[in-house]
Amino acid sequence: MIKMQLTFLGTAAMVPTKDRNHSGFFLDYKDEGILFDCGEGIQRQFRMAGIKITRVTKILISHWHGDHVLGLPGLIQTLGASEYSEVLEIYGPVGTKERFKAMFDAFVFDRRLDMKIEEVKEGIFFQNKNFSLEAFELEHKVKTFGFRFVEEDRRRIDVKAVKKLGIPPGPLLGKLQDNKVVTFKGKKISPKDTTYTVEGKKIAYIADTVLCNNCYKLAKDADVLVCESTYASNLLSKAEEYYHMTSKQAALIASKANAEKLILTHFSNRYKNTQELEEDARNVFDNTLCAYDLMKVKV
Repeated sequence: MIKMQLTFLGTAAMVPTKDRNHSGFFLDYKDEGILFDCGEGIQRQFRMAGIKITRVTKILISHWHGDHVLGLPGLIQTLGASEYSEVLEIYGPVGTKERFKAMFDAFVFDRRLDMKIEEVKEGIFFQNKNFSLEAFELEHKVKTFGFRFVEEDRRRIDVKAVKKLGIPPGPLLGKLQDNKVVTFKGKKISPKDTTYTVEGKKIAYIADTVLCNNCYKLAKDADVLVCESTYASNLLSKAEEYYHMTSKQAALIASKANAEKLILTHFSNRYKNTQELEEDARNVFDNTLCAYDLMKVKV
């Protein structure tokens, strides 16, 4: 089974608390380390979580409010001081290139990293043989995107079928797994008779927003939906005033979009614990939990 794990590095909203850092979570997948937002203090959270900061290969910036990006200068400086030989890929909304230029003008960095900075639009903005990344625009006070990680479907060997045919371990099985017809003992063997498909995992991230149609598109059939939940449902008017959502709205999205699991995050500092928000959501969507800093979730 392919390792895929989420680590929540920060779960606070605009004001951090002694227990909650500014926003950010990390997806560990194969040789990729994808950081979703980079709030203040994120590089320290990596250390607390036992994750090497050099594991980061991509940073996805939902929007440029400080609680989602203030950790960028420190993280980039530390990567520059480390033995980091990758090209760091950074994706964000329009204005991201200009803001990075301003950052490099404002701070003194001992070593410049090799970076590829791209400003995303709606749709797929990255794709390889293993997964794709897709952006959907949300409705917040500034240009904001939610992101969707979609793993490609994987072909697996049907052990009973190949054993019955007498096909030994080796290159033939590799070709079948690559969906190629092979010849064994003078007979053509089809992948459809010897393999089966495992559907790829889907992870959705709904950042700061009011409830909108793209929330459902992001969350559709997600194995894990990570969704902002700044307020409980009794503060709906306040949530709408500040262009945020409630835990109940997040649960409605998960339910209507056929998500498997809902993880709430981005909590107002008014909540000393998140029991109220979790119960609020579970009344609509039972498979809900509230994230806490350094929480790890296998996908």
